[in-house]
Amino acid sequence: MLKKLKRLLQISTVLILLAAVCLAVLLGTAQRFLEQPLTLSNNTVQWSIDKGASLSGVNRQLYQENIVSHPRLLSFYGRLSGQTAIKAGLYQISAGDSAKTLLERFNRGEVINFQITFPEGWSYQQWLEHLASVEQFSAISELNQAQIMSAAGIDKSHPEGWLFPDTYSYISSDTAIDILARAHSKMQQVLDHAWQNRSADIPYSSAYEALIMASIIEKETGLVEERPEIAGVFVRRLNKRMRLQTDPTVIYGLGAAYRGDLKRSHLKTHSPYNTYMIKGLPPTPIAMPSAAAIEAALHPLAGTSLYFVARGDGGHYFSETLAEHQKAVRKYQIERRAEDYRSAPKVK
Repeated sequence: MLKKLKRLLQISTVLILLAAVCLAVLLGTAQRFLEQPLTLSNNTVQWSIDKGASLSGVNRQLYQENIVSHPRLLSFYGRLSGQTAIKAGLYQISAGDSAKTLLERFNRGEVINFQITFPEGWSYQQWLEHLASVEQFSAISELNQAQIMSAAGIDKSHPEGWLFPDTYSYISSDTAIDILARAHSKMQQVLDHAWQNRSADIPYSSAYEALIMASIIEKETGLVEERPEIAGVFVRRLNKRMRLQTDPTVIYGLGAAYRGDLKRSHLKTHSPYNTYMIKGLPPTPIAMPSAAAIEAALHPLAGTSLYFVARGDGGHYFSETLAEHQKAVRKYQIERRAEDYRSAPKVK
């Protein structure tokens, strides 16, 4: 009996040792698979993971594309290591990657980032056209204004002015609506903060009126340092109940009818945006203003000037009286107008 027990113990020991050896070999093989460089047809491959995709589903697709060779083992390792929360997006797979590093990257969400820039002073329509020019966002052209505003959470009567001009990063799973929602949220934050810290005695009844003024300042100004001074002119005109008489508002009101040449007949055409005909501010902003323009609108420079005219070098000449202004107009707009005349400074 004792001999049989010893024999069974010896056999069990041998079986345990064999099992341990097999397990070590298996783990070693699995480890080599997980850590060996991937075999790719090209040095780099872009791989897209859709929202809601599962780890096993992604691994099967990788196997079908000959990127990984043991999808079940990779899925098992992912569950064992707690790396099953893969993130959607577009990834770049390189020849130096392994199945293990790929899984780690999917879980960290190290997707390819893209960027899109919206310059200061662009209109809502220009934003939409720019978005539609990117293939990923082309579907925006199929939506109307009400649908876009609702989807982006722009709970306003009009979208103009409510998007903050900036460079936005995005990933392959983002939509145009995602970009617009972020831009709107940022504009609200910038405007709210500026409004809370506004100067006293400014002639706006709401932050929205300040946004309207900021959009006009944005379109009138080529030099950043002139914005507070131009704001001062407009504020003084409002306080004196003078018309703003600013060309950019007229141009905005003309819409597609504007062909690049503002005519006297345009200035005499009645429109809610024709500040040569109406008193006060137009009904909405005319562009997406920068933070600097918003700050200028809420902190106008004190002074006595009521007029300004473009000098032709990107800056303006400011005048206190109409006579002085008319003289400046003759000097800068007629007598000295040359081929290099410009309303904005040269881009360096």
